Amino acid sequence: MTQVVTDKTFEQETAEGLVLVDFWATWCGPCLMQAPILEQLSEEFDDEELKIVKIDVDENPNTAQSFGIMSIPTLLFKKDGEVVKQVAGVHTKDQIKAIVAELSV
Repeated sequence: MTQVVTDKTFEQETAEGLVLVDFWATWCGPCLMQAPILEQLSEEFDDEELKIVKIDVDENPNTAQSFGIMSIPTLLFKKDGEVVKQVAGVHTKDQIKAIVAELSV
């Protein structure tokens, strides 16, 4: 299951391993299309392989601002606390799996 993070818990929750951060908002149609895809992926990968977290940009503007998030959904990939990739827009399960495979090397 995807985990919800906030401005306060973001750094701690994304500091280790490969983490996919979904920047989203409740009113965003494409974000709502992305959500079930991320839920499916969270069931296919265990947290050791890929941790998936969501952060609502309206409730947590500081984190979104610090990463320069201008459009949502934006998927940010962190590896051991460092940003390694960022993609905007809705992505299919296969597209995300390809990114994970590329970053897991």
